[in-house]
Amino acid sequence: MKPGDRLPEVIFHTRIRDASIGGPNPFRWNETTTSDYFAGKRVVLFSLPGAFTPTCSTFQLPEFEEAAAEMAELGIDDIYCLSVNDAFVMNQWARSQELKNVKVIPDGSGEFTARVGMLVRKDNLGFGARSWRYAAIVDDGVVERLFVEPGKCDNHPEDPYGESSPQAILAYLREKSRAAA
Repeated sequence: MKPGDRLPEVIFHTRIRDASIGGPNPFRWNETTTSDYFAGKRVVLFSLPGAFTPTCSTFQLPEFEEAAAEMAELGIDDIYCLSVNDAFVMNQWARSQELKNVKVIPDGSGEFTARVGMLVRKDNLGFGARSWRYAAIVDDGVVERLFVEPGKCDNHPEDPYGESSPQAILAYLREKSRAAA
């Protein structure tokens, strides 16, 4: 994945609330495509190794949630957090984080992550296949700018975080806004 690339069209298997379903778990399966998420919008997509993991839950996801208002002022329509986790895990993580602004995308099989070249092995942590940490600004399905953590490789001994932070994305958006003014 690089600037100018169109995101691959895949189907994400999501779970959505359906009031017509009774009981304690009123959700149904929904097939949501890449186009459903990205067509006609300018969005921030960020991906991380896993829901409920320390850096992702303590810093990255909450920081994007906090930055949402300023990102909207700078022309971002939506913020998506993608992880190689299933819809059940992603929905519970969003709920536990009390998200209001960031929307989660489950890439349970890692198909999207593999097709954009960001799937890595994290067997050294017992995770299996996961996403390398990155963020992108995507305009109508096309990568405008990419922010990738250094050292992408299988079984990386560390968990770098900084290049794909909301602060890095905001710095880019602010500069672009100043240049356009």
